Amino acid sequence: MQKVKKISILGSTGSIGCSCLDIIRNNPRLFKVLSLSAGRNSGLLLKQIREFRPRYAVIADENEYPALRKKIPAGVKLLAGNAGILEIASLKETDICVSSLVGSAGLKPTYAAAGAGKRLAIANKESLVMAGQFIMDRARRSGTEIIPVDSEHSAIFQCLAGNDTADFKSIILTASGGPFLNYSKSRMSRMKPENALKHPCWKMGAKVTVDSATLMNKALEIIEARWLFGADSGKIKVVIHRESIIHSMVQFKDNSVIAQLSVPDMRIPIQYALTYPDRIESPVKTLNLADIKSLTFAEPDEKKFPFLKLAYQVLEKGGVYPAVMSSANEVAVDGFLKKQLNITQIYEIVVNTLSSARNRKMKTIEDVEDTGRWAREYASELLKKKRGNR
Repeated sequence: MQKVKKISILGSTGSIGCSCLDIIRNNPRLFKVLSLSAGRNSGLLLKQIREFRPRYAVIADENEYPALRKKIPAGVKLLAGNAGILEIASLKETDICVSSLVGSAGLKPTYAAAGAGKRLAIANKESLVMAGQFIMDRARRSGTEIIPVDSEHSAIFQCLAGNDTADFKSIILTASGGPFLNYSKSRMSRMKPENALKHPCWKMGAKVTVDSATLMNKALEIIEARWLFGADSGKIKVVIHRESIIHSMVQFKDNSVIAQLSVPDMRIPIQYALTYPDRIESPVKTLNLADIKSLTFAEPDEKKFPFLKLAYQVLEKGGVYPAVMSSANEVAVDGFLKKQLNITQIYEIVVNTLSSARNRKMKTIEDVEDTGRWAREYASELLKKKRGNR
C-alpha cells in the first residue's frame, strides 16, 4: 500500500494553497495535511484547521493569535509570526513542503525548506529570483528535491523529463499577455486595479495578476528558469500565447520542440508536484483541441512591456539586482492596488530603485534579505513622493 504523504503548506489561504487543499481533499488516501500557515486571514485558516486537522498551524500576524488560539480544535499546535513559519517549513515529519507564500515573505521559509532534505514544491517565484543560487545550492547539499509549481516551470520540468538537460537549445516561456495585451500604453495607464484583476485565463492572487498585466510575472519567470534549469539567459525566450493552453515548451538541439498542454487550471501543476513521478486522475476539465480550434503565438511588445528586457539586464548584472527588482516591484504593485499610482508607473518605481542600488556580491541569505529590505524601503519613499505629486 502506498505511503500517505504528509504535506506542509506555507500560505494555505492563498490561491495556490486553497487549490492544493482541494487536491488533498479529493485524495485522502494519498495525502495528509501536517501543517498550515496563513498571513492574517485567520477566519479561513480556522476553517481549514477544522476540516483538515493538521498537527501544526501558524498565523503570521501575531495580533490574530490570541483570538484564534481560543477557537482551534484540541491537538493542533498553533504558532505565530515568522518563527512559526520557519519551524513548519523544516519539520522532520514533512514529506512535501509547498511554498506558496507571496513575495519576499517566502524567502527565508523557502530557504529553510530547501535544507530539510525532503520535497519542496515551489510556487514562491520571488524567493528563487532573489536567492536562486542559495536555494538551489542548499537543496543540492541537503538532498531536497525541488519540483516547480508555476504552470510554466512545471511544463518545462515535464518537457525535460527523460531528456538530457544538456541537449536543450532553448526554453520557451508562454505568456497570456494579461488583460491589457491589445491596449495602447496610454490606455493601459488609465486602467484601474479592478480592470487589472480581470485576467482573461487564470484565477490567481492579486499580486501575481497585476504582475501578469505588466508582464513582470514573465520577467520573474525568466530568472526563475535560469536557476531551476541551469539555463543561460540567452536560452530563455518568451512568446505570447493568448489561449494559455501550451504552458511552455522546450526546443532541443535537433530543433524538435516538446510542449505541455492542458486547460488553464493550477490544480494540474500542483497535483503533479505532489504525485511526481506518478500521475493520478484529476477533476480538471479534459482538454479538447477541437473545441479550441486554433492556438496563436506572437512576439511580446517590449516597449509596452519593458519588464521583459529588464529581466535579462538584471540577470546579466547579477549581484543585488534581482532581489532589488523583485522587492521594489512588490511595493509598487501594492501602491497600484491601493490606487496610489497608475500601472505604468510600477516600472518607474522599479527602475529608479535599481538605478540607486549599489551592486555587490551577496555571500549569505541574510545579505539577500537585507537587500530586499533596503529595496522595499527605498521604493516606499519613491511611492510617497509620487503620492505627494498627485
